[in-house]
Amino acid sequence: MAFPSVSVVIPALNEERNIPHVFERIPADVHQVVLVDGRSVDDTVAVARRLRPDVCVVSQTRKGKGNALACGFEAATGDVIAMVDADGSADPGEIPQFVAALMDGADFAKGTRFQPGGGSADITRLRAYGNHALTSFFNLAYHRRYSDLCYGYNVFWRRHVAALGLDATSLAPEDGGHLWGDGFEVETLIHVRVAKAGLTVAEVPSFEFKRIHGVSNLNATRDGLRVVRTIFAERARSRRHQGQSAPLAAAPAAPATKSPAETETESVKESESVKESVA
Repeated sequence: MAFPSVSVVIPALNEERNIPHVFERIPADVHQVVLVDGRSVDDTVAVARRLRPDVCVVSQTRKGKGNALACGFEAATGDVIAMVDADGSADPGEIPQFVAALMDGADFAKGTRFQPGGGSADITRLRAYGNHALTSFFNLAYHRRYSDLCYGYNVFWRRHVAALGLDATSLAPEDGGHLWGDGFEVETLIHVRVAKAGLTVAEVPSFEFKRIHGVSNLNATRDGLRVVRTIFAERARSRRHQGQSAPLAAAPAAPATKSPAETETESVKESESVKESVA
């Protein structure tokens, strides 16, 4: 089997100081580098273009990491997509190990800090305990055997993008809020949808570094609640969609078809009600 072409998707917001380090570690033979700019006010885009003139720069259609990934996936043209953070915490030099897992038969390769060969210079003991609890909860809910749910280094065959159900084109809600999946909930949402699609997942040992420059937005309590809320919201969303698809006896008329934006906005409202129930 020929070595597949790889598109590296990098969401970035004001990361001009970190981009040089990230780009330096990208393997020389990657097919494409997609930098998804979240309307940076520094020189992130200029630095990226100077370092790599062939970089594909994409502007987000809305806000949030989830929307950035959706836009990046849409622009990717390689056989494989690698998700890499712009803060320097993930090592792009590990991409070949992830691709090897795909070539061995996996549909999706996810990084793990908790298997031999992996590790972290950034995770605290509290976050490690929390991650273990959340991973166990996810495994129970979706019959998986992950060792590390809360790590965002993922590499997968581009043909599976549709299974993730991310929306790059709908307009933002008029109230300025996010569509469901636009925020940091996307990292858990992706794994939920991968499980629902029955895709084969291989965990790949990976080392997480500390953010090089800038301040991390991680918060153990807030991010842990986000994971739980996302799992509950996705389960509720699945039940609602299954109910809509069930045949109705003597139905007077077919319901009007909703636009993707209307459907996703309803999902956001639904997730807000779930937040209240678990907060």
